[in-house]
Amino acid sequence: MQLYQWLSSVADDRGSAKALVYRDTYLSWRGLLHRVDRRAQELHAMGIGPGSWVGLMLGNVPDFVILTLAVSKVEGVAVPLDPTTGNRELEMILEAAPLRALVTRPRGGEGVQAAAGLPYYATPPVARAPAGPPSKFAPEIRRRLQGTLLSCNLYKRAPLANLVHEGKNEGKNEGKNEGKNEGKDGGKDGGKDAPAVVQFTASVGGDPKGVVKTAANLGAAAQAIGKTLGVSHDDRVLCTMPLHTSYGFDFGLLVALANGTTLFLEDEVSPKRIAKLLREQSIDFFAGNPALYGSLVRVPTIKPLKTSGARFLSSGSSLPASIAESFHERFGVRLLSCYHGTQAGPLAIDRAGKDPETVGKAFEGVEVRVAGAKGDRITAGEIGPIWARSKTLSMLSVPKIHLPKRDDGVPIGGAGTDGWYRTGDLGQIDKNGRLTITGREDDLVKVDGKRVALGEVEGCLESFPKIKAAQARVITDDMGGPMVVARVVRASMCRAEDIIDHCARNLAPYKVPRQIEFCESF
Repeated sequence: MQLYQWLSSVADDRGSAKALVYRDTYLSWRGLLHRVDRRAQELHAMGIGPGSWVGLMLGNVPDFVILTLAVSKVEGVAVPLDPTTGNRELEMILEAAPLRALVTRPRGGEGVQAAAGLPYYATPPVARAPAGPPSKFAPEIRRRLQGTLLSCNLYKRAPLANLVHEGKNEGKNEGKNEGKNEGKDGGKDGGKDAPAVVQFTASVGGDPKGVVKTAANLGAAAQAIGKTLGVSHDDRVLCTMPLHTSYGFDFGLLVALANGTTLFLEDEVSPKRIAKLLREQSIDFFAGNPALYGSLVRVPTIKPLKTSGARFLSSGSSLPASIAESFHERFGVRLLSCYHGTQAGPLAIDRAGKDPETVGKAFEGVEVRVAGAKGDRITAGEIGPIWARSKTLSMLSVPKIHLPKRDDGVPIGGAGTDGWYRTGDLGQIDKNGRLTITGREDDLVKVDGKRVALGEVEGCLESFPKIKAAQARVITDDMGGPMVVARVVRASMCRAEDIIDHCARNLAPYKVPRQIEFCESF
């Protein structure tokens, strides 16, 4: 109930202050608490209670915030999901996550969405039932939540009996942690070790992996961000990054709840509109990515912001110096390069914002180092695996990930017995202790702040009958950000448009190659 407890505490202290602003409407903290209590009663009446996992396939809208907090009150587990999730991924998520309910926007065409004032991604994909007993995945009941257009599908799914700490069962410690967590992490005890939120990312193999965050993880992340960046209830937070991502959730909803700030939500990624919000609402806390900041610097007739002490963060990919310099010149605010991960939470940040090539030093309460595959020391300035250790780190996941045992050290995505987690990123630390990320140890890359396994993209391309072989890679445009592109060898004549359409039917939008290059061989 950590999230709901924060809400209740702030509502007692600052009941009439603005809590949530969305377009032309707002809710006070007292009003938000009232909405959450009503929705929690409705969920309880549906049989959703302690340990129930509730999928929220919504955008950056007030309903997402209200339902997340209502699930927290009934001691359930909120599972934010990308509204653009493709059929294959949604099937895998349903297989892995024991959802008791799935809340979505109404289905329909673009005309229905426009009439209802819904964003372009409001209609969820239609998932085919995965292999197995149909009744296991078919909704038991479909209801509409009172006073909304939201649909709530109820499933016959029991909470997980236990969860396993990922990557801590390697070698001589195998099996020890699993036994300790039986009955404790299943979600029914309501304590700090019980699951509170599950955030999906990509596993090393590219499949969906739900990272299970406990109340303790959320509290540690909020404390690390608040202390490092000096967040107070006077701040005004704008959240345009998707709340279903860990980055948007941590630097949007989590920051606002833990510190009692006003949260401005925006579900339309329009540079002109965002620039207007930054100015007119005196936003002083904002998390974006290089692509978004690149589009903001191209908005005409921009004048420097008058907000003092603004903290504008950039994460998801390397921040080009050209974008950082242009943004500072046009908006008068220095961008702070930030290092953040779904599993590890906030890791490091360049607090001065004067060197976009680095992600600075670790957040308060977080330890970051560059070491060898076994966690052994390496020479200062040498490139090596990045390791992290903190209370924000979660080693719980669904489905259970069997990391390969390695003789040369801890596997990527695993943690040693000393608590150090191998992130899979490569980097180096300079003589001033600042961290620079140089690449990855595997084929996972980030596009729009989301993990993409290039092997998955290549597999999708090669499943197209007219393609013999494929190679996928990521290129970065200073203004457009990172994007997936591909080279293919054709087995027979086909067009690039046909290949892209095939990928669009089988992959999430951010994984679809933007460009196709034809070649005779690799």
